[in-house]
Amino acid sequence: MTVERREPAVIRPIGSTDPGGRFAAAKARLAAIVEANRDEILALSHRIHANPEPAFEEVQASAWIADAVRAHGFAVELPAGSLPTAIRGRLRGGRAEQPGGDRPRIGILAEYDALPGLGHGCGHNTMAASGVGAAIALAAIAPELPGEIVFLGTPAEERGSGKVAMIKDGLFDGLDAALLFHPSDMTHVTCGLLASEDVEVTFHGFQAHAASDPWQGRNALDAMIVLFSSVGLWRQQLHPEARVHGVITEGGQAANIIPDRTAAWFMIRSPDEAEYERMRTRFEGLCRAAALAADCTVDVVFSGRASTMRNNMVLANRFGANLEAYGVVPGPQPDNLGSSDMGDVSQVLPTIHPCVAICPAGVPGHSIEFRDAAATPYADEVTLLVATVVAQTAYELFADPSLVAAAWAEFRESS
Repeated sequence: MTVERREPAVIRPIGSTDPGGRFAAAKARLAAIVEANRDEILALSHRIHANPEPAFEEVQASAWIADAVRAHGFAVELPAGSLPTAIRGRLRGGRAEQPGGDRPRIGILAEYDALPGLGHGCGHNTMAASGVGAAIALAAIAPELPGEIVFLGTPAEERGSGKVAMIKDGLFDGLDAALLFHPSDMTHVTCGLLASEDVEVTFHGFQAHAASDPWQGRNALDAMIVLFSSVGLWRQQLHPEARVHGVITEGGQAANIIPDRTAAWFMIRSPDEAEYERMRTRFEGLCRAAALAADCTVDVVFSGRASTMRNNMVLANRFGANLEAYGVVPGPQPDNLGSSDMGDVSQVLPTIHPCVAICPAGVPGHSIEFRDAAATPYADEVTLLVATVVAQTAYELFADPSLVAAAWAEFRESS
């Protein structure tokens, strides 16, 4: 099937476009600051892209990001909390506290892990650089702001759900909003996410010579094949939006040795939390049935749970309006969904995770083509644009307490 490729929008220059609307002068200043720091922001994006590091191993990226926000006045923690590559940067505004305490506290987020074997096929280099760019812009006008700018570098989105650990570590405590964009082939201000979890499945059998005395063995690879066959049959009864997919990471060592150990990495996903729990139970049952069929034992380890998304439309609408000022008009949320630990953040505070196209529509994520797109001149312009729009959206929250109150009211009403 041929997928139609539609070119993304033409972006108006951020440094010379009138953002219009409320706070137009301040928004124009933020855009000018991003433009003035263009070289630093894009150099960071390209450096991370050229040096991909998988989940929990983002040692270079986290150091580069921490150095960048530290250089612009943030007090930086690296590591922050229990994850060695998590970052927190804090910068208090210079204006007097608002009634009710040191508010607002606005979270500017960044991701920077890569996909094993593929590199930045999800474009997290642009997410890191745009988050840093927004932090740089806000830092330049921090003396005029109330509350606190909180930059959070969040590792291990692709596997392991690093934000979940950061939530447990208290790094999101007290925030009034969390802002993070995602690169895509389409632009939309809301994000649908599937509940998701990683599953490590390991079958244990008994080795034997595959030709001379196979009857003495218990074939762990047989169990793995039964499991994959069972999952394939199970898909007939799954809801259309549900997903179960996996790869064999260890299948045996030689054709003439009956494998005593095989391993696989699966992911289970559903847009419905209750349905996900039923899928989880059923999958574990399939694993144990496959072990029984092959006279083996099995270990089933679940990890990295991510939740569905609660979009905050107060925040999403402000992001969309700011984006449109530069000629990029959001479209409807697409039906094809992935998963992210931003869903978990959205369960604890007002959150947005909009997508902005960095390539023609139809380019699949997690592909070589998308990876290459994440380092193109167009992706660079999107990185700068999003840095500007995130900073402008954050500014509105700092400048208008009623907007923060409305975001929280929507959050509580949807609970």
